[in-house]
Amino acid sequence: MVQPTIGRVLTEMEREIAAEVRNRPPVHEPHPANYVPPRVSAPATAMPDYVEHRDGATEIGKLSAEAVVREYEAASKEIEEMGTGLIGLVRQCEAMTRDALAVTEELKETAGRYREEAKRVFLHIENCSLVTAEVRKTCTELREKIAPPAKAKKMKPEPPSDGVS
Repeated sequence: MVQPTIGRVLTEMEREIAAEVRNRPPVHEPHPANYVPPRVSAPATAMPDYVEHRDGATEIGKLSAEAVVREYEAASKEIEEMGTGLIGLVRQCEAMTRDALAVTEELKETAGRYREEAKRVFLHIENCSLVTAEVRKTCTELREKIAPPAKAKKMKPEPPSDGVS
């Protein structure tokens, strides 16, 4: 059952292809009245100075050699343009390097300022600690002068003894 379906599809496709081939204009048909053939002009660039034709070379050989040398010359010019572009990129890299070095110097200065700030904060904290310790010491000394020690309050005076044991 599958084969008759495939056969029908192939037959239908063959008919469509045949119809397209019949409807196409012939390949060797004369050109329409408004057809303009493409123009072929002489090469825009002159033959490079580093080559010259040999005596006795055929016209086809000369034309072929000129065409090849022109292609090589065009490629050479593109290579030189790449070199020019590369020089531009190198200059950009140099500018970026200079900028990066300047930024690095700024970063070093910033890091130095942070270290100075850390030193200042460190000394401030230690000074606060020393002041706090001095305040505690002073408070303890004043407390001892103002109030008698706690042991003295807890001790009750003993009654006088009458000498009898």
